[in-house]
Amino acid sequence: MKKILGFILAACLLAPFPVQAIDDTPVASIKTVVGSSTIIREKISIQATKGSKVFRGDLLKTGSDGNMAIVFRDDTLLSLGPNSEIAITEFLFSPAEGKLSFITKLVRGTAACVTGIIGKLSPESVRFETPVANIGIRGTRFAVMAENPDD
Repeated sequence: MKKILGFILAACLLAPFPVQAIDDTPVASIKTVVGSSTIIREKISIQATKGSKVFRGDLLKTGSDGNMAIVFRDDTLLSLGPNSEIAITEFLFSPAEGKLSFITKLVRGTAACVTGIIGKLSPESVRFETPVANIGIRGTRFAVMAENPDD
């Protein structure tokens, strides 16, 4: 009986377990930071500094004295003004496989953007969401402001 239990235990330990793949590839990096700016990643606040990596799912926040410039892997340039929050909802950049998508959610504040390769190859794949509207990008440059009615 002990041999059978030992065999079952060994089989369980050696059996492959399904593991959810985590995409640990950065989608962007911080180019410049002025004043107070943070990256919220998995509910943890990280001080944003020049060169900080940005990942899908990150929330970027600037304080009342802050602004930040971000460069994405497809050369999209995104600038945030003071008191801004933007979530990087989705970023897929595999042109060879035809996987192109850039979706963000501007929670509040101001943002200016110059789209990169995704915006040129597949403009319908670039979308900015705001509290009251979704913006489908058809050009290469735009600015948007979202006020938070709770402020």
